[in-house]
Amino acid sequence: MLASNESPDPPLPEVVEAVRRVLSGVNRYPDPTNAKLRQRLARAYGVPANRIAIGNGSCDVLLAAGEALLEPGAEIVYAWPSFSVYPHLAAATGATPVTVPLDDDDRHDLPAMAEAVTVATRLVLVCNPNNPTSTAVRLEEISALLAAVPRHVCVIVDEAYCEFNVLEDPDASIDLLDAHPNLVLLRTFSKVHGLCGLRVGFALCGAEEFRLAVDQVRQPFFCNAAAQAAAIESLEHGDEVTRRVERAIAGRLQLEEGLRGLGLLVADSQANFVWTHLPEEAEEADVVRGLAERGVLVRAGAALGREGALRITSGTAHENDRAVAALRELV
Repeated sequence: MLASNESPDPPLPEVVEAVRRVLSGVNRYPDPTNAKLRQRLARAYGVPANRIAIGNGSCDVLLAAGEALLEPGAEIVYAWPSFSVYPHLAAATGATPVTVPLDDDDRHDLPAMAEAVTVATRLVLVCNPNNPTSTAVRLEEISALLAAVPRHVCVIVDEAYCEFNVLEDPDASIDLLDAHPNLVLLRTFSKVHGLCGLRVGFALCGAEEFRLAVDQVRQPFFCNAAAQAAAIESLEHGDEVTRRVERAIAGRLQLEEGLRGLGLLVADSQANFVWTHLPEEAEEADVVRGLAERGVLVRAGAALGREGALRITSGTAHENDRAVAALRELV
C-alpha cells in the first residue's frame, strides 16, 4: 500500500484508547466549535485558538476556503502538477484557475506565481512540500512571495508534509503569521500522526477572519467526536511522533537510493514519498499494472498531472525493498 502517502505505523495505543472512551457518548453530537482541540493546538503551536480552523481533513478547509473566497470572475493561482484537490476549488465555484508550471527541478516557481497574480486573484495556493513531486521551497522564498502578493489576496501554504521536511525547522513558517494576516498554514493529522481514517486537519491563520469565513460555509459538526479525541491525544506524544518521522525519512532515503540504483531520475524529496521519472521507453500504465500484479500499489503520474512518473509512498523497510525489486523487473 504505497499509493496514498499513509503512515505504515498504526495509531498509538493511547490514541486508540482515547477514541474508545468517547464511543459510549456518540449518541450526542460532537462539540461544533472544536474548542478543546483548538486550545490544545494553540498550546502546541503558539497561535491563538481563535485563529485556528479545524476541518474534516485538510481538504475540508481547502474546499471551504474556495466556497468562501471564490466566485465567477475571481482567479485562483497554484502550481501544476500539485495537489489534485486544487482544481476542484475552481470547478466548484466558477472561478478561473491560473496554473504555473513547476521549474526543471519539480519545484514551485514562486517568482512566476507572484507574476501570475492579477487584480482578479483571490487565492494563491502553495503546496510545500509539494504533492506529488515531493520537493520543497525554503522559507525565505515563501517570505518573498508574501511580500509580492497584495494583502487582500489569501495565501494558503499547504503544509500537509512539513514534518518530513529537513531543509529547515518545519514550524519556522509560523513566525510569518503575525506579519501576514492574509497567510494560512494548512496542516493535517493524517500523515505524521497516522489518522487518515478519522479525517482531521487544521489551519493556522494570520487572522481570525479566515476561520470565521470557512466555518460559515460548512455544515455543522464537520469534525466528529472520535477524530477530535484522537487528535488531542496524539498531540501528547511528540517524542513518538518524532521517532515516526525519523523512520519515514529513513524509508524515503532507502527508496531514493534504490530507485537511483535502477538509473531512475528521482526528485529531491522532503516528504514521506518520492517522485520518480520513468525511462522514456517505459509505458507508465504497463509499469503501474506490473507493480500491482506483484503486490505493490503506487500512484500513476498521469493521474497526478504528469504522465511518465510514479509517486511512491515510503513504507516499511520490507515494503520499500519489495517496491524497488518489483521495479527492477519492470524497468
